[in-house]
Amino acid sequence: MDTGGNSLPSGPDGVKRKVSYFYDPEVGNYYYGQGHPMKPHRIRMTHALLAHYGLLQNMQVYKPLPARERDLCRFHADDYVNFLRSITPETQQDQLRQLKRFNVGEDCPVFDGLFSFCQTYAGGSVGGAVKLNHNICDIAINWAGGLHHAKKCEASGFCYVNDIVLAILELLKQHQRVLYVDIDIHHGDGVEEAFYTSDRVMTVSFHKFGDYFPGTGDIRDIGYSKGKYYSLNVPLDDGIDDESYHFLFKPIIGKVMEVFKPGAVVLQCGADSLSGDRLGCFNLSIKGHAECVKFMRSFNVPLLLLGGGGYTIRNVARCWCYETGVALGTEVDDQLPQHEYYEYFGPDYTLHVAPSNMENKNTRQLLEEIRNNLLDNLSKLQHAPSVQFQERPPDTELPEADEDQDDADERWDPDSDMEVDEKRPIPSRVKREAIEPERKDSEAPKGTAEQARGFDNMATNETLSTKSVDVRPLAIDEPTVKVEQETSNKASDPIYPKS
Repeated sequence: MDTGGNSLPSGPDGVKRKVSYFYDPEVGNYYYGQGHPMKPHRIRMTHALLAHYGLLQNMQVYKPLPARERDLCRFHADDYVNFLRSITPETQQDQLRQLKRFNVGEDCPVFDGLFSFCQTYAGGSVGGAVKLNHNICDIAINWAGGLHHAKKCEASGFCYVNDIVLAILELLKQHQRVLYVDIDIHHGDGVEEAFYTSDRVMTVSFHKFGDYFPGTGDIRDIGYSKGKYYSLNVPLDDGIDDESYHFLFKPIIGKVMEVFKPGAVVLQCGADSLSGDRLGCFNLSIKGHAECVKFMRSFNVPLLLLGGGGYTIRNVARCWCYETGVALGTEVDDQLPQHEYYEYFGPDYTLHVAPSNMENKNTRQLLEEIRNNLLDNLSKLQHAPSVQFQERPPDTELPEADEDQDDADERWDPDSDMEVDEKRPIPSRVKREAIEPERKDSEAPKGTAEQARGFDNMATNETLSTKSVDVRPLAIDEPTVKVEQETSNKASDPIYPKS
């Protein structure tokens, strides 16, 4: 069956793409707490739009298999992952020192199912990377992912586990170079930090800079050691509109693609850069935001699309629905279909929202200075970097469906390091079409435990900065289960207050 969509009339991009889409119907049940701006419910709203626009039938739909502790530890510290697994709202008062140590509390609260939430969104991103590595699809989508602030040893900015770093590590098993592009209004600091000394991962972040979280992302931050010039930061001011944004985005990304020649691209599509976001101060339209997706799609390079920020949740759902259509090459109608969350989108009940009349503080002179500065930095990279020869771990294999596996919910590997009481079926309201059981990691030689976590030197004598992680390809199990599309959500799903 053809899993592509109708082509977008966009010149060299006018071809169909096979798209894999990851979604867990339970993700909308997670709740950060009353008054918290991060609402996983927006993922369910997005999915409902995709279902009622008929876009799911044009994609391969997968329910992500939760990432296991050892998968998360390929970037994150063991004690931090153990803390996330064990902490609960009932026990947090007994672990105040640990809460402070790992920056868990206000912005990153403890809530019911926290670790399962992390496993789910990380599993979708890594699963998408595996599908791309095995040429199962051209574009993989996980709107629940994109939590770019999480660090090796701490939570940050509503993010607990950095699914992006884990997905990039998976892509590096097949691709010599991976490009990371971030269009969230906040600087993609966690991903930049992880790869700051590497020339195999280039990070490009377009973000609000100044008195704004997380306070990093100066244009002068360009990488270190072998990674010098492989970190690009595009600092922007309030009110940037579509025209100004693409005055920078297209020439910079075009030059990056020409010089860096990535084998795969990860695009973090944080929707808090849209006009009218509850926490944002940019003035992008949904079409302007989606133009970044369309531009990255035009290079015909394996592409992983992830979510991120976005706090006016009706606009987040609009944006990611439209961008799914862009990935498929399908133009979706502006008039919203009737669906279970239809009342969120009044009074117009349309997909697109007009930008506001807020002042654009990004002058043409400032934009030209930024563009010239960054293009000059890119000119110092004469060609794509070489990759030193080294033994590569075995590829993550895609097993055939196990027709003898009667209970599709019993998906835990017997070698999992999860405790017995955690090895319970994951509740699901979606019917399985085909099961992709987990496979065991290839046995690693003794004495390589630290290497498996990515903290060794890349077969070089250089010592990596303590702020970065080694990007030698690492083995991560594929966490995916294929499912049929879910046509609607249960009426009993919790409805959170509108943003």
